[in-house]
Amino acid sequence: MLTSDSLLSHLLSPLVTRGSITTVLDWFYQLGVKLIDQIIAVLMLIINLFPESIVEPFLFAFMQRALLTAMLVGGVCGILSCFVVLKRWSLLGDAISHAVLPGVALAYLLGWPLFVGAFITGTLTSLGIGVIERNTRIKEDTAMGIMFTGSFALGIVIISQIATSTHLIHILFGNVLGVRIPALLLTLLCSVITVATIGLYYKEFHLYTFDPIQAKTIGMNTTLIHYGLMLLLTITIVSSLETVGIILVVAMLITPGATAYLLANSLTRMMMIATFCGIFSAVIGLYLSFIYNVSSGGSIVLVSTMLFTLAFFLAPDQGLITKFRRNRQSKSA
Repeated sequence: MLTSDSLLSHLLSPLVTRGSITTVLDWFYQLGVKLIDQIIAVLMLIINLFPESIVEPFLFAFMQRALLTAMLVGGVCGILSCFVVLKRWSLLGDAISHAVLPGVALAYLLGWPLFVGAFITGTLTSLGIGVIERNTRIKEDTAMGIMFTGSFALGIVIISQIATSTHLIHILFGNVLGVRIPALLLTLLCSVITVATIGLYYKEFHLYTFDPIQAKTIGMNTTLIHYGLMLLLTITIVSSLETVGIILVVAMLITPGATAYLLANSLTRMMMIATFCGIFSAVIGLYLSFIYNVSSGGSIVLVSTMLFTLAFFLAPDQGLITKFRRNRQSKSA
């Protein structure tokens, strides 16, 4: 019979037998791979309920990985897009997404993981925007423009000195169909961190989004909340690099939230609709990109734009056609 000490030793033996960090990382990596396999198995059970013509593309392993990655990115981007739209941070998402380019290029040159370089430059850009805004007369939108154009230009200069830029093109435009297990694990980890943080501090984010003055009055650290949202935005953008790319991730951080804004009157409902729009766009866009052999990132964003167009015309309260009918009825009355 195992004692508590021997049981603990047995559970931790994969971590300590070799006594190296590499062993620990390998153990977590294998655990992550098993988790991904389980999630994909559940997704395939659902997909198998559809007609064979729809199921067929997802019989390939690379499509299954792409499906899970696209759903994760679409869902998380949908949640954050609500805050981006309500706080009028659309240019901020653009700024961070472009600012990670020099970090990606430097990481490529130094042989580092692309995530590391992208995260460092994205975080520095977010902090730089805040520093400029809070310590000068320059407004937030101008600070964003300065930071992202400067960083993007630096990235272009670095890329121009690299002999081969094939891999970096995928960072610009996305390549979800070629996503690998490490990238998928990174996306899953970042998604869990983002969703868990928003869930734990939902009330604080909610109040700060609609009334930052009251939030500061009752003692909330609005500066921490502000930079916390920026950090979550940075993490999401960085983890989306291999899915929709730097350029197109901006659309995924804006369009689902804008669509939900036309359909909902509360933040909770808006987040639910935006999450659905993000996941739906990712799944349908991925399927269409496989069928018609077109860019996966572009296809995903086009589906998201189509959903916004439908909401623009057909939303129950804010839709253009709805307003036209309401005005016509009021005139006839």
